[in-house]
Amino acid sequence: MDPGLSLVTKRILSALFYGLSSMLIVIVNKLVLTSYGFPSFQVLGLGQVVSGIVVLYLAKLFRLISFPDLSADTVWKVWPLPLIYISNLIFGLGGTKKLSLPMFTVLRRFSILFTMIAEYYILSVRASRFVQFTVYLMILGAMIAASDDLSFDLSGYTFILLNDLTTAANGVYTKQKLEAKSLGKYGLLYYNSLIMVLPIFVLTVSSGELAQAMMFKDWLDPVFLIQFLLSCFMGFVLNYSIILCTLYNSALTTTIVGVLKNLLVTYLGMFLGGDYVYSATNFIGINISVLGSIMYTYVTFRQRPTSSPITNVKEDTELGQHSDQPDGKEKELSNVSSSAPTDPGLNPPNLISQS
Repeated sequence: MDPGLSLVTKRILSALFYGLSSMLIVIVNKLVLTSYGFPSFQVLGLGQVVSGIVVLYLAKLFRLISFPDLSADTVWKVWPLPLIYISNLIFGLGGTKKLSLPMFTVLRRFSILFTMIAEYYILSVRASRFVQFTVYLMILGAMIAASDDLSFDLSGYTFILLNDLTTAANGVYTKQKLEAKSLGKYGLLYYNSLIMVLPIFVLTVSSGELAQAMMFKDWLDPVFLIQFLLSCFMGFVLNYSIILCTLYNSALTTTIVGVLKNLLVTYLGMFLGGDYVYSATNFIGINISVLGSIMYTYVTFRQRPTSSPITNVKEDTELGQHSDQPDGKEKELSNVSSSAPTDPGLNPPNLISQS
């Protein structure tokens, strides 16, 4: 980002970038997986991880960015992010299959509560009372909606709550790694992807999805190839936007941005998903949760932070002189800005945060 921009502007732009990237990749993935009937979301996810590695490697090769070279302790600098990502992938997909879209979206709000708690214990960040109120309001709405969910599925609820835990862990540990300044945002993204490639590849082979993907009939269709490659590239863009949003904001804010972009999914899913069973209590709970999300967004981006852990950031703008790590002494977060511990993306990377 332009170093001349104010911190508040950077926070807002990075959040908008993440929200827009998350929505765009849903559209692209929908075209590939549904319109063309591509048989494997795992292979598509693998392609997104590989594209991130290739883009970052070439950018470093041509000195557009810089990050530390691979060393013996690189794995420990990134750990446990790769393990969290794999868990997030498994639990997120399991929950998606078993829950209606509105209930999936509402239950994802528990990731906000888990993130706020994790930031308090891991990053020593305490949310303001008003922010805590908005978070509890979101959770209250989710509990009211769940209390009268006529399509209740215990395994689906279990999967999605575990997905919330891994989403919270991903956001908080990403923030911790960024503040440690050992790898920077590009190094963290590159080595996390590099470590994940082999486990995801083994998963696609053992599940038989790689073989199914190789037999896909439209590999010679140039339009499909363009959309497949665009999806792979957008996976990298989404992961980068998550890192950027977490750097300039916090773990909680990134989590809530991921929830907000699902507001449209919440309501459209009532009409388009085909698996939503209406009840007055459930509908009221969903709307209470949505209200809490809107209140949090308003107070977070309306109030200028008095201090920030990333007040001084060297921007990656000059060729061959890129430093993507915050400098200066890390400062304690102010009430509102720090209360934001980072869905889901994914939502952590790619397919899960697009759900």
